[in-house]
Amino acid sequence: MKAIEGFNFHEPTPVQREAIPLALAGRDVLASAQTGTGKTLAFMLPLLNRLLDNHRPGLRALILLPTRELAAQVSTTAKECMRATHLKPPALVIGGESFHLQERALRAGAPFVIATPGRLLDHMKQRTLHLREVHTLILDEADRMLDMGFAPALREILRNMPGERQTMLFSATLPREIQQLTHMALKNPATVRLAPEGTPASTVNQVLYPIRQEQKNDLLLSLLRSTTIKSVLIFCRTKRRADHLSRFLSVNDFPTGTMHADRSQSQRNSALEGFRLGRYKILVATDIAARGLDIKGVSHVINFDVPMHHEDFVHRVGRTGRAEAVGDALTFASPDEEKFVSAIERFINRKLPRAFIPDFPYQRLPVAAPQKAFSDHFGKRRGVRWGRQSRIHRR
Repeated sequence: MKAIEGFNFHEPTPVQREAIPLALAGRDVLASAQTGTGKTLAFMLPLLNRLLDNHRPGLRALILLPTRELAAQVSTTAKECMRATHLKPPALVIGGESFHLQERALRAGAPFVIATPGRLLDHMKQRTLHLREVHTLILDEADRMLDMGFAPALREILRNMPGERQTMLFSATLPREIQQLTHMALKNPATVRLAPEGTPASTVNQVLYPIRQEQKNDLLLSLLRSTTIKSVLIFCRTKRRADHLSRFLSVNDFPTGTMHADRSQSQRNSALEGFRLGRYKILVATDIAARGLDIKGVSHVINFDVPMHHEDFVHRVGRTGRAEAVGDALTFASPDEEKFVSAIERFINRKLPRAFIPDFPYQRLPVAAPQKAFSDHFGKRRGVRWGRQSRIHRR
């Protein structure tokens, strides 16, 4: 309760209100809620309460997450919640960090581990930890773990855990692929589903800009130069495109951080920390930054590339408009990406309003479509579609 007061939280979010009593009662929980709605505390608070009630030494709980950054974020939240307790800090077991220091934290008697699957298996193989006495397992963003190819690792981890345990699975989406994992890991779970599948947060204003692929850079510069942006997170489909876009923005006087899987852990940490502290107003990333990361004050998310998987759109958009704040999500869609846009619109059960910039030198001019006018942070816009042969040339 001291930690909650320190966070300046006065009432639980809907997912916390629904999930915490179930978790305290010892039930397995399968929870789906919009990103940015407080899922981390929904599992962290009941876990810490159980650890405070159980004074037995040794490793008692395991939290598995898909990425190093998300694991580090959850570890920070856990330490903030534990500040006024007698509990020892958790062991953070992730790749890219010292195996020896992680082993030392485990030997010091960490009551629970926050880990990514690959590095956890490394420790299990080296016999630096075992899961025989773990009574609580938490799977956060489990669908992403499956997307990243961790299914065999998850099966191996589950085989080495006690059958009698409490398991909680939290995610913003619950696609069909996750059902097999649910049947394998959970027993008669209580289901918490607070939003229709694929529903982005209602506080996010969304708009789509039709644009040819070769003009995306120019459109991005036009928007950045014409708008006061507090902080913008830009998503690219590939690591190479993220690097190219970062260099392009830096050359055009927009200091930019870059985050993707080919960068070293120290580079990724530096980019993320620089963005959080305001050294960079722009962070260009692949979908490694789309899941779960809580970066306060992101005013805009820009999908420079339309995601190929519709679930990723919800996660990307969820990086803004968090904790009931208002945010803007912009998507640049070239003609060859319209098939991905259609899949996203079916998934979220709504049409994304199209928009264009009247003074932008389009190579192929978007033509007004029969959609209502709307406003966003860039002023009054109209819905659009692509014209057949119309062109506009630079003067």
